[in-house]
This record gives sequence, structure tokens and C-alpha cells, in this order.
Amino acid sequence: MPYSDYDVDKLARYLHLSPQQVMKLAERGRLPGRKVAGEWKFSKIDIHHWFENRIGLSDEEELVQVENVLDSSAPPEHTPEIVLADMLPKEAIAIPLDARTRNSVIEKMTELAAGTCLLWDQKAMAEAVHEREDMHSTALENGVALLHPRRPMAKILAEPFLALGHTAGGIPFGGGSTLTDVFFLICSTDDRTHLRVLARLSRLLTLPGFLDSLRKAGDPLSAWGLIRDQEASLQ
Repeated sequence: MPYSDYDVDKLARYLHLSPQQVMKLAERGRLPGRKVAGEWKFSKIDIHHWFENRIGLSDEEELVQVENVLDSSAPPEHTPEIVLADMLPKEAIAIPLDARTRNSVIEKMTELAAGTCLLWDQKAMAEAVHEREDMHSTALENGVALLHPRRPMAKILAEPFLALGHTAGGIPFGGGSTLTDVFFLICSTDDRTHLRVLARLSRLLTLPGFLDSLRKAGDPLSAWGLIRDQEASLQ
């Protein structure tokens, strides 16, 4: 089953920790787990969202560690390299993105993604992204939102890919005082790929000057070229 539980040993192997470290984190409430008949069990869904939240709060050094864990958690033949520029079709970039509200951003971004023919059900993706945003906003303090559904939607995707939109001005998106003007839509077909893309994209966003340059990009080709060139600097 794709969303079954980890036990302590399986989660330790996945996280590249010792079983003792996993138990200590669980007992301190730092890992989402529960005891069943005296044994720790960890839902794969809960661990996915724990990882997702950890990525959102990490600095560059921690993001590198997260990437290494995710890259090492499967055999090499099942770990293709994540290259964001390769996952971002130029036709999935809108500069400017014609949207002025949270709802219109989600509709326009999923419509943009559907225009690539890699997303087969724009309505279903929009509904899933709305649900995820209602649960907890993906907007960051740097004015970027990393839109995605709560779970990967493999049945409506030809392959994993990204879409990017930049609105002419910032809009209220996350419920706080920070306005958001850069939007990435992450379309993944499995949890692990989603987390790897999220970690890679988060690293890119922390590069000095990257966001300023992205906001100055005047067209999709310039934005795509910037992402390609800046990503090449990541080790």
C-alpha cells in the first residue's frame, strides 16, 4: 500500500538515522508517530508532510542534508537527477501572470500547467491546490509560493514538471502581511520526487540575488535561462 506505515527500523533506514535516534525524536514529539501495542508506527503521509515542513524551515546547509537523504533513500537506478530547468517547460512560464487574487492565481497557474498537455485534468489539480492552501498556505516570507496538492496526483500527470508565474504586483496570498508575487506549481507523481523537487527549488531560492534577478526577468525565456544558469551553481 502506498500510504502504509513505517516501523522504527524502516524509518531509520529512510532517514539515514539510527533506530535509537528515531525513537528519541518520536518520544520528544519531533517526529509524527504513534504507539501501537507498544511499538512506534509512522504514517508515510505524516512523514511526507513532516519532511515538507522541515524543508520549508531549513537553511542552505540543512537543505543540502535533506537532498542527500532523499537522494540516498533509493537505489541509484531509481534516483534520476533532479534538474529544475529540465522540468520547467518554457510554455509553462507566465510573465506577467494575469492574476490579482489567491483564487485567480490557482486557476491561472493550473491552466498554465494544463496548456503543456502534461496535466490532463486542470479542474482536479486546481481543487487539490485550493484544498492544500486552505489547510496551510505554501506562501513564504520571501514573496514566493510553492503551490502543490497535498498528495501527488500521478493519475492526471504525464510526468513530473513545474510551472512558474510572476504577477506584476504582490498580492495577499498567505494570510500574513507579506505580499506574494512569484508562484511555482509543483506537479509530482510520487512523494519522494515531490520532496526532492521541493528541496532543490528551496535551495535555488536561497541563492543570493536569485529572486531579485527572477523578478527582473522580462519574459519566459529570460526566466528559464536564469533558473538553468543559477541551478548549475548548486553542488
